[in-house]
Amino acid sequence: MTDFRVNDIGDEKMGLRFYLFFKRAMDIVGSLIGLILLSPIFLIVAIAVKLDSKGPIIFGHTRKGMGGKDIKVYKFRTMYQNSQEIFDNFTEEQKEEFYKNFKLENDPRVTKVGDFLRRTSLDELPQLINILNGTMSIVGPRPIVEKEVELYAEYAPKLFSVVPGLTGYWQAHGRSDTTYEERIKMDMYYIDNRSLWLDLKIIFKTFGSVIRGEGAI
Repeated sequence: MTDFRVNDIGDEKMGLRFYLFFKRAMDIVGSLIGLILLSPIFLIVAIAVKLDSKGPIIFGHTRKGMGGKDIKVYKFRTMYQNSQEIFDNFTEEQKEEFYKNFKLENDPRVTKVGDFLRRTSLDELPQLINILNGTMSIVGPRPIVEKEVELYAEYAPKLFSVVPGLTGYWQAHGRSDTTYEERIKMDMYYIDNRSLWLDLKIIFKTFGSVIRGEGAI
């Protein structure tokens, strides 16, 4: 019986190595193809962001990656340059709503172009660079900010045991319509059940959700 257990553990490790190898290969190929094919959209969005308001076109937002390390997650800028000043002038009710789920309906910091980019998820396209350099994957739990770590509590180490993703289980099953508690449960479910087949299902389901505008902010 002991031998069977050893073999089972060995098979599990072999399966995980196989999965991680092909997942990384899929990330490299997918991000390269995406950057090439979507380059015209990158140009159009860059011009729109620049014409809409002052500030950089792309910015790197500090988040937590694998192992809890800080990484720069790239996005098209969707907020006004003085967004921190606007946030500081939020009412207590607005701040309470924001810190509950780390999102705010009708956020006054978001530009007109930024609102469109968020609803269509086009603001996330620069994260193809993150995927190419290995700090992110196509599929995985979304990278969180420092203040969100305490919300994951005892689940934080498990969250940091995998590479964060451009999309994940909770984006494919509700996007912004999910509560933070539901998001954590979905992240843990994904980590426990991750596989190439599940990753492919999430990619196709996310694409469908974006096209239909389901759960958009």
